[in-house]
Amino acid sequence: MKVTSIILAGGKSRRLGRHKALETIAGKSLIGCVTERLRPLTNQLLIVTSREQLDLPGAGKARILVDLYPDRGPLGGIYTGLLAARSSHSIIVACDMPFLNTELLGYMVELSADFDVVVPRLGEGMVEPLHAIYSKSCLDIMKAQLEHNQLRADAFFGNIRIRYVERAECRRFDPQLLSFLNINYQSDLERAIVLATKAR
Repeated sequence: MKVTSIILAGGKSRRLGRHKALETIAGKSLIGCVTERLRPLTNQLLIVTSREQLDLPGAGKARILVDLYPDRGPLGGIYTGLLAARSSHSIIVACDMPFLNTELLGYMVELSADFDVVVPRLGEGMVEPLHAIYSKSCLDIMKAQLEHNQLRADAFFGNIRIRYVERAECRRFDPQLLSFLNINYQSDLERAIVLATKAR
């Protein structure tokens, strides 16, 4: 089953010091790498960003949405994307994850029909809410959290039907867990460039 894919690209990239979505790896922008990985799984591609960052070269045919809850963290972006999604379930990822694994995401999509959220859990306290499948059934509880300024993306996980995909399950598809490599610092970017060059 194909689903909506939602890419969160509205962060301020304070640690990197520049708009990370436009950084290039192996000749492609990060946002371009992410959209390319998601396309086979997707019948609708949405990018949620801030009003200041609407110019996103490499976004292709994705529909760009302005975050309805600016400066409120990823939860507002997830809510904005889910509200606009045509599908009952959506893949949610961050824009700085260039090595997304299509097979792992496809596996998570297949699991999602009976759950509100399907999310990797790589260890104690190591949940990955920005690499997950969310259902539109989460919208009301997300909105309530946002209205009460409770901004942790996983704060409502105890109140929904959730399926954790454990580390060993993830490694069946992605042995090095590169899906979860995200670009926060210059050193992360340099590592990603080396990995992308080796993969060619």
